[in-house]
Amino acid sequence: MRAAALLACTVALPACAQQAGVRGDAQRGQALYEQRCAACHSPGADRVGPRHDGVFGRRAGSVAGYAYSAALRRSTLVWDERTLDAWLRDPQALVPGQQMGYSVPDATARADLVAYLRTLSTK
Repeated sequence: MRAAALLACTVALPACAQQAGVRGDAQRGQALYEQRCAACHSPGADRVGPRHDGVFGRRAGSVAGYAYSAALRRSTLVWDERTLDAWLRDPQALVPGQQMGYSVPDATARADLVAYLRTLSTK
């Protein structure tokens, strides 16, 4: 019994740890950003979506001059790893009534994108 429990923990623990604290790869994230996000976003300029430089630690809906939805302006979100992951997973669930119509279902891709977005906040 003890051996079976130990085996179960050995198998399950890495999977749980990965989901709880998935660390992304910023280089892969940059490639994903260029493929999936750059049509609407840019690191340094507002486009269809707001610019992403300095996104970590910034309150959602707060880039001056960008026309955010009322829902996002009213939100109390501050962008960090957790909130960006939740946003990318399902923006509508996080902030009902917001305007972004794109999501990233894959946890590894989200982690990579978040790692890249972090690099835009340290320059």
